[in-house]
Amino acid sequence: MAKTQRVPKALYERELLRLQGELVEMQEWVKASGARLVIVFEGRDAAGKGGAIKRVTEYLNPRIARIVALPAPTERQRTQWYFQRYVEHLPAAGEIVLFDRSWYNRAGVEHVMGFATAQEYQRFLHQCPIFERLLVEDGILLLKYWFSVSDSEQEKRFAERLADPMKRWKLSPMDLESISRWEDYSRAKDQMLVHTDIPEARWNIVESDDKRAARINMISHLLSAVAWQRVEPPELELPKRPPSSGYQRPPRDESAYVPDRAAELAADG
Repeated sequence: MAKTQRVPKALYERELLRLQGELVEMQEWVKASGARLVIVFEGRDAAGKGGAIKRVTEYLNPRIARIVALPAPTERQRTQWYFQRYVEHLPAAGEIVLFDRSWYNRAGVEHVMGFATAQEYQRFLHQCPIFERLLVEDGILLLKYWFSVSDSEQEKRFAERLADPMKRWKLSPMDLESISRWEDYSRAKDQMLVHTDIPEARWNIVESDDKRAARINMISHLLSAVAWQRVEPPELELPKRPPSSGYQRPPRDESAYVPDRAAELAADG
């Protein structure tokens, strides 16, 4: 298949900003209508999930749109029903929750790396569609995105992270393990899709070798998949500042101010 031309940066930034403006409008509809929206982000390591989440939430109200990225379960959580610790993070009315990885850990890393038993894995494949149907039946809007990246592009991104001190934290031994277990993860993904790509909650595949295209495509789909309507914002008007009542600010030397590093840079420049 011929490689598509990369989206020019200026065009990408213009379209991204337009889409982000629509996301803000969709957020207002979620708030006004009392909708509950769950967006699941899954995919290969270094497939661009984090970058997409960042662009989706960049201009949203963090009191309405929350990112959930759970750490490894505690000893107590390991004894709970598997879905239990995710349930407590589901949205209330007027909220959006974005899962940066989700309950699908069991179908991916836990299964491939042997952190879940065969029985736990099979139970997940059986229960997950039931769990998601219950969410949808209760009125939750559930969207699931799988970010797909080629093995060569993944390895390239790993190498870039390894060489960049600002991004090295994104790499873990578990991430690097995914290189040698590429086919195992592929088989696990295929099995996951067979069991959990249900009519009530389809998997939406995002080709993400081109991060710009992936973000534009994913956000466009999200906006089209939710039947939101524009909500007229309330009319706001800046009040006139009242005349002074004689307030005097305390002397500056009585407070601790951060050093003016910006002034030093300007002077050196």
